[in-house]
Amino acid sequence: MGLALTELIDKLGFEIKVGGDLNKIVEGCYISDLLSDVMARSNEHELWITLQTHPNIVAVSVIKGLPAIVLSNGRSPEPATAAKAAEEHVVILSSSKTTFEIAGLLYNLLKS
Repeated sequence: MGLALTELIDKLGFEIKVGGDLNKIVEGCYISDLLSDVMARSNEHELWITLQTHPNIVAVSVIKGLPAIVLSNGRSPEPATAAKAAEEHVVILSSSKTTFEIAGLLYNLLKS
């Protein structure tokens, strides 16, 4: 069982950098800044939490069918990344929280 992105955005205070289907269900997260690792090990219905802001994150998200990318530490996508994400309907969120904080809060929400 998971939560819709809209609910997570509200409860965790994510900023929407690039919108899309906010009704997608999230059941966990995958944390990595290494694209090949995300390609090999992430699963559908997982948020991807990363520091990466370049356009290649969009391609990985599309290939893996991830509900959203969350940029931690207050990062914003590069302009080319935001444009590509809008074109591909990939949701990009941002948080001023650290990756550790985001993962912990998400864990607590999903396990309650």
